[in-house]
Amino acid sequence: MTGPLVAPEAVPEWLRPLVKVSAEVDSRAFTRFAPPEDLLTRSAAVLILFGERADGPDVLLQRRADTLGSHAGQVSFPGGGAEDGDGGPVGTALREAEEETGVDPSGVLPIAVLPELFVPVSRFAVTPVLAYWQKPSPVHAVDPGETAAVARVALADLTDPARRFQVRKSGAPWKGPAFDVDGLFVWGFTAGLLSTLLSLGGWEREWDTGDVRDLDVALAEHQARNAAEERG
Repeated sequence: MTGPLVAPEAVPEWLRPLVKVSAEVDSRAFTRFAPPEDLLTRSAAVLILFGERADGPDVLLQRRADTLGSHAGQVSFPGGGAEDGDGGPVGTALREAEEETGVDPSGVLPIAVLPELFVPVSRFAVTPVLAYWQKPSPVHAVDPGETAAVARVALADLTDPARRFQVRKSGAPWKGPAFDVDGLFVWGFTAGLLSTLLSLGGWEREWDTGDVRDLDVALAEHQARNAAEERG
């Protein structure tokens, strides 16, 4: 089941457009990938957790550990594969968020379930779960072997045109949105989801979609800047 889980009035006004649009949006709004009919996929879910601080709305992101076998070092939403007993994608998303970032599920209000999205690289069929952080709890990288960092990233920073561009893999036809924000380099599945949600939520500001950078070069430049800042 996809669509809203609460009435729009249950969340702050700035978040209501996403609750409303979740009733009518389909997977084509987020991705062009569909699983082949003969491919066995694995069910998974991610938690897209929106909060609000004194400086405005934000969203929870994490950077995966560099030692992981897949998607090492990439920025993602908390989430992972479904397990027996989860009771559906909402349960999966909340369990994984708690295990990875320490989020207290009791303070989280699930507000909508988006259509299942296929990720070709991992063969996961991922269900994004939108949620509002009613009672924020401290977050951190629970297991350094799995998560390198956890951050609450301001929507105002994500919509800053200076922090947005597109990336392309050398020799591949694929290109997609990317963000360089708060010391995080966001691309791939997560950046695509974020980019679409910023638009659907009515938060997007005009940015240069013609700024297309080589993924490896842009990532190396980002890492070099981070290293320089750490050295002081």
